[in-house]
Amino acid sequence: MSDEPPAPRVTSVSGTGVPIRGNDIDTDQILPARFMKVVTFEGLGQYAFYDQRVESEEPHPLEDDRFREGSIMAVNANFGSGSSREHAPQALMRWGVEGLIGESFAEIFRGNCLSLGLPTVTADSETVTEIQDWIEANPDGDIEIDVAEATVTYGGKEIDVEIDDAQKRALTEGTWDTTAVMKANFEQVRERAAALPYIEDEEIPEAR
Repeated sequence: MSDEPPAPRVTSVSGTGVPIRGNDIDTDQILPARFMKVVTFEGLGQYAFYDQRVESEEPHPLEDDRFREGSIMAVNANFGSGSSREHAPQALMRWGVEGLIGESFAEIFRGNCLSLGLPTVTADSETVTEIQDWIEANPDGDIEIDVAEATVTYGGKEIDVEIDDAQKRALTEGTWDTTAVMKANFEQVRERAAALPYIEDEEIPEAR
């Protein structure tokens, strides 16, 4: 592998915030199943929280002009539970979300976020509520997730947050994109494929 990382290093992300309150927000709320009938992930952003944004009488933060451009999402406990659909974080990323701060995340959802280069950091309930309150009071205020230092900065305040060691390493070293890692190690992949008895030589690509 060259000195250049396979994928861009994600050491920090920043932007204005968007508060999504409530525990156990599952992937079907984030992206309803009927919008999964797609060949690619392009355009999924328009369906993020579709039922709550468009079909519910309750106003949703993503439909609020104050938070529409927010890229740092502050959520509560067990966010992303339910199915393993990778379409959910794909929809959030394509809406414009670049990182999430939450009380806790469903494990598969967190893994799917990592595969897109989206940091998911955690803090206790009181801290997350304070961040959500601050975002609502300061919709134009920047909030930053520093992945390398495991901190969140907002309103002149810096707090420590938790980030999984493997996630932190993958993001800061630029190895979060497994496809990019395989391309960066193309010759080793070719050698391994050639050693497998069920792969014919003509099935092994000559170039990336």
